[in-house]
Amino acid sequence: MGERSDADVAPVFRALADDGRRALLDALRDRDGQTLGELCDVLPDMTRFGVMKHLAVLAEARLVVTERAGRTKLHYLNPVPIREIHDRWISRYTEPLVAGLLALRDRAEGA
Repeated sequence: MGERSDADVAPVFRALADDGRRALLDALRDRDGQTLGELCDVLPDMTRFGVMKHLAVLAEARLVVTERAGRTKLHYLNPVPIREIHDRWISRYTEPLVAGLLALRDRAEGA
């Protein structure tokens, strides 16, 4: 399976750029399968409609999947798009480069 194109991952970066959406993802990571009402508690200063808009952005980015359970809609975290970003960009650069930068910083700071 090849890498996803930039157009495929652009919605993920847009979704992750907002601190409210990241808070919703954190809440779903902590407890998956939450209702809209429960997720509204995560962003108490935001209207229900605002939280719904955030969930729509997260769903477009494939970061949240919604399923019906009777009359209730439950929202679940889908970590796959984040892992794809990690595999494409972060993991390629982190080990040798970051290790070297950290060693340089430690020497410069006298640690």
